[in-house]
Amino acid sequence: MLSLEQIEAACAAGKMPVVCRHELEVPELTFSRIYYPFGFPMEVRSNSNEVLEHFTAMWGKFRPHFEADMLRTEVVLVDDGSTDCPPEPSHQIFGSWLICVADSRNSVVADLQNGITRITVSRGALRHPLYVQYFLLGLASSCISTCLATPIHAGCVAFNGRGFLLCGDSGAGKSTLSYACARAGWNYVSDDASYMLSHGDRRMVSGNPHQVRFRPSAAELFPELLGLAVTPRAAGKPSIELPTAGMPYIKTADTACIDFMVFLKRRDNGFAEIEPYSADAARLFMRQVLFGPEPTLTAQHAAIERMLGARLVALHYSDLRLAIARLEELSMQ
Repeated sequence: MLSLEQIEAACAAGKMPVVCRHELEVPELTFSRIYYPFGFPMEVRSNSNEVLEHFTAMWGKFRPHFEADMLRTEVVLVDDGSTDCPPEPSHQIFGSWLICVADSRNSVVADLQNGITRITVSRGALRHPLYVQYFLLGLASSCISTCLATPIHAGCVAFNGRGFLLCGDSGAGKSTLSYACARAGWNYVSDDASYMLSHGDRRMVSGNPHQVRFRPSAAELFPELLGLAVTPRAAGKPSIELPTAGMPYIKTADTACIDFMVFLKRRDNGFAEIEPYSADAARLFMRQVLFGPEPTLTAQHAAIERMLGARLVALHYSDLRLAIARLEELSMQ
């Protein structure tokens, strides 16, 4: 900042000084690219192409599938000279705002109602891709989970043109059964996180068909996983994560229209049986992961009621082959 004396001297000499940006103003965001995470459009702008490379690693394989208002994400890269990984951030939701703060140089503010996310990230954080993509940059998808889609904790597969959501608690086998179905010739859409279009009249779901994630114990079921390294993760349980592009025996699909919601129940005997499932329980299962302002929740609750129009069943199983056989029989009904 120039002193008053320097300003007066410059004016007297007829040389108007260049006034710099205020130190709190963000730099010009000259780099931009459009991505389609889970099929929804999002423009990302930043002052660094390096930031866009991280978004390309996360979302570069997704294609457009839904006509929706463009979400916006603005990312400011701060040069802090640090190489240390920032601490795990804290999160708060205030009405329509999601606030995430790791430290003074790494934070996220998301407007969940209008689909705008603003992120500040340090160059030191960029040196830790697992951290920065999971805890900071990936939070831009929170606007998808409120403005445009209804997130459902479920795997998604399709057989003979009929879509199945595989629902259940952690450890119920959503990822394992999704992959087993794909190995048996089904279309693979997602392992345990699906997104239902909140508006319209269809039960249309998208997911991430570009990777499949297993618990390490899955190697006991699938020989092709033996000897593979456990993938480091920024948070959550250790897992084996593989790109489906390297699996020529797997057919993938970006979306599926859901005909069946299947709630998985593991058991010890070798049988696989299907029985009707409660709509009230299914409704509460889906609602408990939702967050955001009232207008978006209203739309999501309506989407859940639309999803409850699918056939709801529980699958009691232990043997994967028998489970797939029962689901194939169900698809014919």
